[in-house]
Amino acid sequence: MPSTEATLWPMIAHAALVFFLYWLLSKRRFAAVKTGSAEAGQFRENREEPLESLLVHNNLKNQFELPVLFYAVSLALYVSTADNPATVALEWVFVLSRFAHSYVHITSNRLRYRRPAFVVGFLSLLALWVWLAVWLAAS
Repeated sequence: MPSTEATLWPMIAHAALVFFLYWLLSKRRFAAVKTGSAEAGQFRENREEPLESLLVHNNLKNQFELPVLFYAVSLALYVSTADNPATVALEWVFVLSRFAHSYVHITSNRLRYRRPAFVVGFLSLLALWVWLAVWLAAS
């Protein structure tokens, strides 16, 4: 079964999340400086920053941890033609879990809700890597 562009759309959706988070971080930092709760230099020197922007900043860093493995496996599945409707579904589960994780992280930041979103994404990503290994071993 040849690879399809369906494998690429979850990556595009995750990239959209990252771009949104950069925009939100900039907006919250600008607002903090404007209201006087922070000075612009704090952000240049990575000093303590207001909670509103710190939550976004920390979440943005999260988008370059586990998701790196997501991009790697998605591209490997695509170029090796190991992708299929099940892997595309798992990719979407991962991306939707990242959206949920981000939402919780930048709002209430309650671990009670954030952790399950992380676990769902982790397990879907693990399944993608297992499928890739099985597919390659069987080829």
